[in-house]
Amino acid sequence: MKQIAFFLLIMGLAACGQSETPTSQQDVPTVEELAANPERLKELRQQCKTDRPNMGDVLCNRVAEATNRRFFGDGKVPYTPQETSPKF
Repeated sequence: MKQIAFFLLIMGLAACGQSETPTSQQDVPTVEELAANPERLKELRQQCKTDRPNMGDVLCNRVAEATNRRFFGDGKVPYTPQETSPKF
């Protein structure tokens, strides 16, 4: 009986190991790399739309951030109102 309990304990601990992620952090391109390559960004956006569970949240979040940066720019453009106010 003690041998069975010991065996079950060992099997339980072995089953609790770390699981592998679909893509490791090192394989995922940075937001800057994605924003600099629009063809690759477009391809990855389409893949994230159709197959997000296999692509991984980290990659798809970076793709979304790179898309926002390409659309909005660097965000450092100041607001410049018109010199004359509009007349209604």
